Amino acid sequence: MSDHTRSTKKRTGGRRRAIRKKPKRDLGSAPTETRLGEQKLKVVDSHGGTTKVRAIAAETANVATDDGVVAATIEDVVENPSNPNYIRRNIVTRGAVIETSEGRARVTSRPGQDGQVNAVLLKE
Repeated sequence: MSDHTRSTKKRTGGRRRAIRKKPKRDLGSAPTETRLGEQKLKVVDSHGGTTKVRAIAAETANVATDDGVVAATIEDVVENPSNPNYIRRNIVTRGAVIETSEGRARVTSRPGQDGQVNAVLLKE
């Protein structure tokens, strides 16, 4: 993890005091791990006076099929390349394969950033 500031130690090994505190733009936040469950959204202030909608929990996904886009219910998280533990905890992230009422689909949106789950139906 890098915080883009100078070293806290001098060449001699002594400690260097901080010149200033971090400005708001440099502060990070914990990742939003979108779970399966009744839909719950959270609006967060973002840089530049804009807002982001974070999906805390999601129960439906907009699944793109050959016939068009269908709102399908999410049943389970089958595969998640970002973290194998997310499968057990039913956490939906971009690239995760979910089991829906329409079939298996890969998530193409970022639920923790967009506030919705968009997915593309996988060919079986």
